[in-house]
Amino acid sequence: MTQDEVAEVVGLSRTRVLRILAAARNDGTVQIRVTSRISSCVELERRLEERWGLQRAIVIPRPKDQSMIPRIIGRELGTFLSQSVGPDMSIGLGWGGTLTAGVTAIEPRSENGLKVISLLGGLTKVSLVNPSEFAWRVADRLSAECYLMAAPVYAPDETTRDALLAHSGIAEVLHRAGRLDMAILSVGDLTPHSIFVRYGLLSTEEIASLEQAGAVGDVLCRFINAEGEIVDHPVNRRVLAAHPDDLRAARRTVLASGGWQKVTIIRAALKMLSPSVLITDETVAERLAAG
Repeated sequence: MTQDEVAEVVGLSRTRVLRILAAARNDGTVQIRVTSRISSCVELERRLEERWGLQRAIVIPRPKDQSMIPRIIGRELGTFLSQSVGPDMSIGLGWGGTLTAGVTAIEPRSENGLKVISLLGGLTKVSLVNPSEFAWRVADRLSAECYLMAAPVYAPDETTRDALLAHSGIAEVLHRAGRLDMAILSVGDLTPHSIFVRYGLLSTEEIASLEQAGAVGDVLCRFINAEGEIVDHPVNRRVLAAHPDDLRAARRTVLASGGWQKVTIIRAALKMLSPSVLITDETVAERLAAG
């Protein structure tokens, strides 16, 4: 039916119908999916699985508009999460624009014992991409209990960080982070377009210093080098987040990220985390499959 026909049937104005339809798309009540597979992406998925020891790789086609990559990957993640979560599971969440874009693709469900754990502290300045906000929204979609790390992601100094880690509530979150059924992570880069630059989380001097120390990006706001090793840097000693090594105990780790500028950090994260699932784009997949 056209929007005019719907308006006539339900007795509303066309403008009102447009608003309702738009809201339904935005909150995920209505979802449109194209399920046909492009053969080149399927071939890349199999090559990635073999090269990196993945249980599953999901490769999205190369879009004309590269800025759409985080949103498309996020939606694939939301669909994967909807299909993969079960009763009484414990799910740990990282953060970032890619993960946040997947919230509306998660199919709402009734309460069934699910637990959502935010794996890092929040931002002190409100933004569209906030670890605490993201975890709460996912928990709301899944009707799950939500455990938040009620502290800033970066403490002012190492002493303050250590004191906050000793807090019973934060200690409980970290304890749960080491006993996950599923960990869902993304990665960040150090380009001028990175979230650290856009949100002013780190100074220009700190970012330059991290690059000099060999950092290529972050996993849970801890900066690592191209070999997947945490670099020795003061910023890494101020972070309030689960340690990536603790996530190795998770039954399944999902890494979702894409964009040509993230090839190096995604490769490093694969070395560090050995995830079971990778969701990325065709350009990145081609580079990763080559070595």
